[in-house]
Amino acid sequence: MSQTTDFLSPDAKIFAVHQTLETSGARRAHVFVLDDAIHLAVPQLAEDMPDRPANMNGGNADVDALLYRWDGGRFVEDGQLPCPGGEDALCFINAEGTFLAFANLRTGSGPYQANIGSLIYRRADGEWELDDSIPSFGAKQWHHFTIGEREFLALAQGLVIPNVPIAPLGHGRSVVFERAGGEWEEFQVIGGRFGYNWHDFEIDGEHFLAYADQASPSLIYRWDGSRFLPYQTFAEIGGRAFRFFTHEGEKWLAFAAIAGESTLYRWNGELFVGHQSLGGQGGREFELIESEHGLFLVRVCFIAGSPADPKTDLTSQLFKWIDGKFECVEEFPTFGGTSASHFVADGSDYLAVSNSLTPEVRFRQDMVIYKLSLDRA
Repeated sequence: MSQTTDFLSPDAKIFAVHQTLETSGARRAHVFVLDDAIHLAVPQLAEDMPDRPANMNGGNADVDALLYRWDGGRFVEDGQLPCPGGEDALCFINAEGTFLAFANLRTGSGPYQANIGSLIYRRADGEWELDDSIPSFGAKQWHHFTIGEREFLALAQGLVIPNVPIAPLGHGRSVVFERAGGEWEEFQVIGGRFGYNWHDFEIDGEHFLAYADQASPSLIYRWDGSRFLPYQTFAEIGGRAFRFFTHEGEKWLAFAAIAGESTLYRWNGELFVGHQSLGGQGGREFELIESEHGLFLVRVCFIAGSPADPKTDLTSQLFKWIDGKFECVEEFPTFGGTSASHFVADGSDYLAVSNSLTPEVRFRQDMVIYKLSLDRA
């Protein structure tokens, strides 16, 4: 692909392609800092099988996650880890060590097995060693958070695919685990059938947990001191992501929906109320950038249409907060876009964007590292 024509809009002034990485079905661009160095973990869903027809739910799922380290102003390869059907990566630290968790969707190359373990690695002597394998069913995202001295790890999971005979070995629903005695113990089954995303936040001392689901309601839960209780529903189906932030003395919540509108909500003291649209179908993920040049929100778009006939070459948006709302200041092309991670290196702003599908619905699509000139917004 041409870096100038395929990964940039014709009038780009904020985005500049800094680097491309060869990935296959990349589902997450997870940037984290470890030992004072910037790292990038890229779980991959699948690799192409040339003898099979194009299918966004096909391919060989028995692939590795790619690891990179920032060195000399670029990402350099830093190893691979077994990660079949990789959907998400999450580095977290607790009193017991540093962990890198992957959400694993499936194994095989058709037929597929969605009842697999989602793998958690622990850092030891400068290497990643397998620490745990949590039974999961079509896992898509891990989310680590604490409430007081209690530590939780939430898993968004579940699959509902028409005319495909798959079933969980257990309950197969999205679930929150709690750390106890050095183990992750199932704490509360949330119940979603096709989970995608979590986001926790706090308002006036109250703890909330937002949950997005494709086939079940997307909603926020409130912590009552002993469990999570449903608090407010945002969509019955099609949910993809939430992002909470505080700005100009107000509390805000962005919600992305794959087939409908992505919306920014404002907290009115009791509930979140609609404030503005953030664009139509395709919304998959958000990234918030707080900069000396203002507040920015990235909306990454995945596909339009149906999985049977998807349009994967879409435009995603960079919004800037101007006069009480977000205004789109630049668009950038994505190809089955799945996530974006902002980071600062060597005094400059960068955005890692994971692309998962070519326009021909093949998996071998580059991830892009953009250098951002936010002062031009």
